[in-house]
Amino acid sequence: MVSLHDAADVTHAGGMRATRAFPTRTHSHLDPFVLFERFHIGADQGFPSHRHAGFEICTYMLEGGMAHDDSLGNAGTARAGEAMRISAGRGIEHSEFPADGPCTGLQLWLNLPRERKEIEPSYADATAEQLPTAESGGATVTTVVGEGSPLEFETPMTYRDVTLAENASWSWDRPSDWVGFCFVLSGSGAVDNASLETGRVCTVAAGDDAVTLSSDDGCRVVAVAGRPHDEQIHQRGPIVA
Repeated sequence: MVSLHDAADVTHAGGMRATRAFPTRTHSHLDPFVLFERFHIGADQGFPSHRHAGFEICTYMLEGGMAHDDSLGNAGTARAGEAMRISAGRGIEHSEFPADGPCTGLQLWLNLPRERKEIEPSYADATAEQLPTAESGGATVTTVVGEGSPLEFETPMTYRDVTLAENASWSWDRPSDWVGFCFVLSGSGAVDNASLETGRVCTVAAGDDAVTLSSDDGCRVVAVAGRPHDEQIHQRGPIVA
């Protein structure tokens, strides 16, 4: 079943703002996905070193750059069009700060299945050139996670950045037992004729057929799908037990 809802505005400690698709007061987690939001970090803001455990993180930058340092000794900056993967496993500490002024990006948290909660933490990143981009019928699709991308997660999933030109459409195919969601970054469009606006979220249940994203005036969306674990998600702030 396809359903639509508006993302919620949230403010993190330190004043960082975000537009959150879930979880919110009205919408819970979407197994296997724990959290998804578009974040904005001011030049004088950032997240000092903090601990994560029990899940994986995919960060995809839209504007500016974000500097990452972690307890494994990794340090680097992801800029617009680049992505980072953290498998927190049994525990990792990291910090996130803007590199050269304000930055904006997307962050996705994926639950680790029960038997993989205690894996060793790890980190990987990908440049924009390493993320495959294809064009077809007015749709430009960058694969952040999926076939051709160097980023791999414990949970089978795909993550695509889709830009539709005017009067263009794109068929969103997924395995029949996967769930998915798409989030509108800019512009407006429709999913199977239901209206989509900037900041709106569309979720797709397992068992649904392929859905079609379309736009008359052009839009940009991210479309994420993954195989559920069929396990309850227990989130306590930065820890997912």
